[in-house]
Amino acid sequence: MAPLPDISVVVPVFDEEGAAPALAREIAQAFAGRDFEILFIDDASRDGTLAALSALKADIPQLRVLSHRANAGQSRAIRSGVLAARAPIVVTLDGDGQNDPADGPGLADALAAGPAQLALVGGERVKRQDSAAKRVASRLGNGVRKRLLKDTANDTGCGLKAFRREAFLRLPYFDHIHRYLPALMIREGYQVAFQPVNHRHRRTGASKYTNLGRLWASASDLLGVVWLQRRSRSPQGVDEA
Repeated sequence: MAPLPDISVVVPVFDEEGAAPALAREIAQAFAGRDFEILFIDDASRDGTLAALSALKADIPQLRVLSHRANAGQSRAIRSGVLAARAPIVVTLDGDGQNDPADGPGLADALAAGPAQLALVGGERVKRQDSAAKRVASRLGNGVRKRLLKDTANDTGCGLKAFRREAFLRLPYFDHIHRYLPALMIREGYQVAFQPVNHRHRRTGASKYTNLGRLWASASDLLGVVWLQRRSRSPQGVDEA
């Protein structure tokens, strides 16, 4: 039986035939010399994403390709990948290629070197390569979320994160959970930290979100997370007699 990897890199993709193969190769190069696996979760793409990734498995032995039978969204794809992951530390990246895989090992190292209660190290994008409208909407959304949830995060929309698999699986699941991981980790009694990461232009494909659609989803999700925080009671640790 093959030994378990130290790091599982989880990448959700939907209609990313143009970006996914190159991204898989970049990830393999970034984590070379480490004991890792790469899981791409195809969220029922309508293009050739699944076939393009499957064709890479012979060249990248660490690559695993999972496929949803029906489109279920980014958060569910991430969860499917985490459930299938075999390593205690998970690194996530967006599938569009805008996150730089070269930043992944640093986040994983910071998490591994931290205290046991440190459950997540998130990336904070510097010099964002998005449209002005998208940057403004993101800045407003992050400001409101940070004030209400007090999650200390400046950029929860960054897909590049490293977290402990066990901690993630303790969290209540709901659609769009990936944008609220810092707040939910803190709610569960864990610590979180953040590091600056690179951000790149999208080279192929198109964004799956609109500013209006993101705003509508964020408003209802934010109220739900506020409710979860108010309904939480901490035992301040558990001792066995």
